[in-house]
Order: sequence, then structure tokens, then C-alpha cells
Amino acid sequence: MDMVEYCAGPQLVRQAVSGMTREQLMARPIPGKWSTLEVICHLADFEIVLADRIKRVIAEDNPTMFSGDQDRFAARLAYHQRDAEEEMVLIEHIRKQVARILRSLPSEAFQRRGTHSESGPMTLATLVERITGHIPHHVRFIQEKRRALGLPDV
Repeated sequence: MDMVEYCAGPQLVRQAVSGMTREQLMARPIPGKWSTLEVICHLADFEIVLADRIKRVIAEDNPTMFSGDQDRFAARLAYHQRDAEEEMVLIEHIRKQVARILRSLPSEAFQRRGTHSESGPMTLATLVERITGHIPHHVRFIQEKRRALGLPDV
């Protein structure tokens, strides 16, 4: 498990949106795809969900981790009324808190398990690995939107 990569996630988002105006953040330059602001809000909402999963696997015995419908979140949680900076600060603070907890654990704790409602049994190590990849996965979409808007890569 790479704690450096896990902790670097929020900075990847900041870098990806560097220099974008609110209008550019709200634009949907690729038909059928989320705006950059919607991607940021998705990351913030699911950072909360993912942190909860980590904490439950650490604190409880084989907890159930429920999936969430990202499209319903996007449709019902006022994504275009939210503030990108607030969302990024939230992501940063959650990552810092969870990283502090993870660093305190003995190595055997990463073999603790939970059961995801769709993916099945999962160790804490696998869960953290998947979470670490969540932000880079979505940053690629932000970069794609930047290019579609004619903005330089950052």
C-alpha cells in the first residue's frame, strides 16, 4: 500500500482544475458526460463514503460496505450549486484524517475484511488500493474536459 500516492490524490485534483473559471468548471464540453464541478463533487461525496468503509473495516468485524449510485448522487445533491474549493478542502481533510488512522495501524490490520454489497469480500489493503486509484481515474476525465474546452494541460 502506497500512502504517498493515497495522500497525493487531493493535489492531483487541484492541479487538474488549476486556472479554471466557475463557468469552465460547470461546462459540459463532452456530451453526455459530467462537468468538472460534478466530477469534483462526486469525488468529495465518495471520499466520505470510502472513508466510512475504511473506518468500518478497521473498527468492526466483517462489516457490510454498501455501494452508492453515483448518478443519483449527482442528480440529487445540488452539484452545480456547490463550491469547488469547499469540495476540494473536504477531500483534503478526509484524506489527511484517514491517512493518520492508517499510519497508526499494525501491518496485520490491513488483512481485516469487509464485504462489499456488489464486489464481495475485500481486505483493508485492497480497499485502500482501490480508493487510492479513484482520484487519478477521475482526473483523467477532468483533463479530457480541459482539452475539449481548449485549455492547456497542467
